Amino acid sequence: MASSGEEARSGSPGRAGTGTEAAADAAQLDTAEDFEVLEEEDEEDEDDLSELPPLEDVGRPAAPAREDAQPPERGAGDAAGDPQEWLDVLGNGLLKKKTLVEGQGVDSRPQKGQDVTIRMKATLEDGTVVEEEPALTFTLGDCDVLQALDLCVQLLEMGETALIVSDAKYCYGAQGRSPDIPPNASLTLEVELLAARDAPDLELLSGKEKIQLANRKRERGNFFYQQADYVLAINSYDIALRIVGSSSKVDFSPDEEAELLDVKVKCLNNLAASQLKLDHFKAALKSCNLVLEHQPGNIKALFRKGKVLAQQGEYREAIPILKAALKLEPSNKTIHAELSKLVKKHADQRNVETEMYRKMLGNPSAASTPRKCKDKLPWSIPWKWLFGATAIALGGVALSVVIAARN
Repeated sequence: MASSGEEARSGSPGRAGTGTEAAADAAQLDTAEDFEVLEEEDEEDEDDLSELPPLEDVGRPAAPAREDAQPPERGAGDAAGDPQEWLDVLGNGLLKKKTLVEGQGVDSRPQKGQDVTIRMKATLEDGTVVEEEPALTFTLGDCDVLQALDLCVQLLEMGETALIVSDAKYCYGAQGRSPDIPPNASLTLEVELLAARDAPDLELLSGKEKIQLANRKRERGNFFYQQADYVLAINSYDIALRIVGSSSKVDFSPDEEAELLDVKVKCLNNLAASQLKLDHFKAALKSCNLVLEHQPGNIKALFRKGKVLAQQGEYREAIPILKAALKLEPSNKTIHAELSKLVKKHADQRNVETEMYRKMLGNPSAASTPRKCKDKLPWSIPWKWLFGATAIALGGVALSVVIAARN
């Protein structure tokens, strides 16, 4: 299967961009066990997201600052403020915020769902600047950026400049960002809130604008998938699907309609991959079926549907689906391997069932059959069956007597 490579790494804390590993990722397609690598042209269940909160809750009161609390030692930008001014955002000590320049008051804080613009500078613990954004715009609460930003910007007042010290958990995690951010690296973010405005009305977006917006959300989902954060990946794919599926007051061209459908299929395929990683089989099956409604020959959807059914022990249903995928792409080693595995599992399952039925029927072995009856009866009837048949016959006679008496 041809692959162009997915946007595997974020080009900045705010966005996911095309990474240098894309070619290497694409080369793994035929050997990855379940098509884990997502391509730009490749790779969600809505009822699944209620159990998957996209971000940690920031609504609870922050833990009171201790008098002896000390801010983490950081490099650039940590000259202002008193240790007591640090706010423990989540109460776990892993994400802290300190105001450097006061803003316009609590009422000027942005709301989730608004498009915000910030100035941002990110540094490592040794003071190395790894990112500078003079005007980074994103939708607050949509996981378009690092969680550290998404969680803290909603606490900023308009015009406020703050210092954010974040554990790697809320930045680039265990994988880091090649080549400038090492694995498990904490970051210090200097952020100024420049603007906040309501997000555009989806019904008024042009076809091109809707495609671009949906693709940005999808690419962010791909970033989270590559980071193995499947919960946030599902969230991003779901947002992209809502954009694609939203009603419109603008007429789209046939080409734009086709491109929107293509984005939808990519998101559904990626969503199924994420749901399969979380063992949400029912949701993954639904996502695969939605893809196949639009593209019956979509190999990834067929493959994942076969995988889901196999995980549920439905080998008889899974095998023909994988055979259909293999017929479309006979050289795909991944499908070959999965199909061979399922055929063997199905054969083993049938052998177990056959043995179980033999025991239930009570078939004796040939050696235990009495010689004098061997020629007359090819098999013996268990006495329990005879007893049961007799009971049924007697019950029928009794029922006939009752009916006759009533008549």
